[in-house]
Amino acid sequence: MAENVPMLLPEHDFVKPATLAEGLAVLRDAPGDVRLLGGGTDVVFNMRCRLLTPDTLLSLKDLPELQGIAVLPDGSLQLGAACRLTDLVAATVLTERYPALVKAFRAVASRHVRNLATLGGNLCLDTRCWFTNQTKEWRDAKGPCLKTGKDVCHAIAGAPVCVALNNADSPPALIALEATVTLASSRGERRLGLQDFYREDGIRHTVLEPDEILTRVTIPPTTDRLVFLKETARQGMDFSYGAIAVRADGSGATASRLRIVLGSLTTAPRLLAGAAERLAVLGLGDDGLDAACATLRDELGPLTNLYSPAAYKRELARILLRKAVLELREMQA
Repeated sequence: MAENVPMLLPEHDFVKPATLAEGLAVLRDAPGDVRLLGGGTDVVFNMRCRLLTPDTLLSLKDLPELQGIAVLPDGSLQLGAACRLTDLVAATVLTERYPALVKAFRAVASRHVRNLATLGGNLCLDTRCWFTNQTKEWRDAKGPCLKTGKDVCHAIAGAPVCVALNNADSPPALIALEATVTLASSRGERRLGLQDFYREDGIRHTVLEPDEILTRVTIPPTTDRLVFLKETARQGMDFSYGAIAVRADGSGATASRLRIVLGSLTTAPRLLAGAAERLAVLGLGDDGLDAACATLRDELGPLTNLYSPAAYKRELARILLRKAVLELREMQA
């Protein structure tokens, strides 16, 4: 965490539209760099560190189109992107249907942060790197990198793209639930699976275009089991060293359909189809679990030493998968 962060923000314009249409018009027409502001827990801090120096901040806080929790006629659950994490944690429909998802929301930072932070903000959380997420003076002393304007990566020598980590807590659980996101612009709307929202690039880590706003998240109905686990260096307000969400149908050690998603270990949340297939074929018993853990190591691919050694990350991923599957065994669909 950066120390001695300036309290004053860079000079910028502030726009608070009354409707989504007004906000989209600002994104389309405003000159220079326009940044979206939800709760501001990430954006404002990065501005203080001079990682962001936008010309305009566009507040999404009170846009009615981005609010609310609704059950759709087909049973799907729709969450507004501007919903505060605190409100999602307290929502009865979420605690009854998806307690593991609520656990993921509650895992974000502290209550004080969740009182401000929004769902859309957590999904769009900027990637982190210990060579970048520092004060401007620290970065100037070290020298710029891929993310700050030079063609060099301090984390992995010769890396062609930025390898900063995605530390958002909610994406693994939502991807496991096959959630979709709706992106709006003056050109219209598009909808895509959350797993397709992320890119393996620490600089442009999502497919969100400069004129687009993430407006809502939709979770299809399911009665499957879901487990979410997160490992941190300390209990309390801390970024994750690694997280996992595992979804399975069936009961006990029986499952024919699974989704396994790892977070905080790579530049984008990682959907592990191979490990899930091994468990679906061999079951959730010890043989299936051993086979899935072996497959997981190959699926992860190269890992960085950012925030923890690569060898530790691999072992942590194995342990998280084992713990999650053991927890699934005790659950009924």
